[in-house]
Amino acid sequence: MTIFTKIINGEIPSYKVAEDDRYYAFLDINPLKRGHVLVVPKLPEPEADYIFDLDDETLAGLMVFAKMVAKGIEKAIPCKRVGVAVLGMEVNHVHVHLIPLDKETDMLFTNPKLKLSTEEMMEIANSIAVAIDGGED
Repeated sequence: MTIFTKIINGEIPSYKVAEDDRYYAFLDINPLKRGHVLVVPKLPEPEADYIFDLDDETLAGLMVFAKMVAKGIEKAIPCKRVGVAVLGMEVNHVHVHLIPLDKETDMLFTNPKLKLSTEEMMEIANSIAVAIDGGED
């Protein structure tokens, strides 16, 4: 069982921003930018760790869910756009990074990670969740 499955199951705490019966979105605890979110599918064990091993329906649904979350990030976090990255090397569970961007270099994974307090993380997660719940344009 991966750390992401444990997060989905509530065994490990997270800063959740959105969830439905198939997908879960939460703040990255080592963010590149304020509002850096991970979006993961809820998968049976063993979890797929490569995005292109997902069945077409799950892959398409993951991207639609990620789009909804990205729109919430755009409303909650001042940025020019939200970047999308799928590396799949850090945790053996498919996950999509959504990162608020003001310039391309904001998305370099070699950049120093931010150190945010619990209060800041809770405020960011809440503001994104409220923006998502506020509806789509």
